[in-house]
Amino acid sequence: MQYQIIGDDIQYVKVFLNPGEKIYADAGHIMSKSSSVTIQAKMRGGILSAIKRELTGATFFVTELMGPGEVDIAGVFPGKIVPIQLNGKGILAESHSFLFAEDSINYDARLAPLAPAILGGEGLFLATFSGVGQVFLHAYGGLYEINLMPGQSIDIEASHLLALEEGMQFTVTRVGGFKTMLFGGEGLYFVRVVGPGKVWIHSITAQQMASALMPFLPGGQKGGLPF
Repeated sequence: MQYQIIGDDIQYVKVFLNPGEKIYADAGHIMSKSSSVTIQAKMRGGILSAIKRELTGATFFVTELMGPGEVDIAGVFPGKIVPIQLNGKGILAESHSFLFAEDSINYDARLAPLAPAILGGEGLFLATFSGVGQVFLHAYGGLYEINLMPGQSIDIEASHLLALEEGMQFTVTRVGGFKTMLFGGEGLYFVRVVGPGKVWIHSITAQQMASALMPFLPGGQKGGLPF
């Protein structure tokens, strides 16, 4: 599949599809397409996978696009588009980060560990991608990639974790005591990931973006209009 990522801090990706070549995208991210590209909604993976995706904060239906032609796809926040090549080893990703993937990629969802994932940040770890081909994610803000050696570990504030390779050990733990949770200025949960494997981290979160913009919105606490 041929593609071009355009832009720096606010990016979109232009995909060039050959006749009969197919991709599928998360609903709401398609900017434009050639008139020759056909489009339809599909459950992808059957009704069970679709239901699991819906429960974990992703979309029940995906949008399938088939060439020939061009398709422009973008994220909903400033950030980096992350192409990840899969060669049989899958990844687990934050459910809202998915943009699109090649037709050869399987898209499913993992319900466990559901409770700590929801508390840690809106369905973390629950989208799963496997197969051979490319999957494209969207990182909020900047992107940090780290390769962990066997036994090496890292603690990541839960809502900053974009994705990790399948098979890596990880645990979700609550931060400190009551004082830390109340006054620490961080999220309530951290994820400890143990190598070997690769981890993708985004520098800001959707919640941080929303908090930064709040004072400038109508009704905001600082300077917003009172309506």
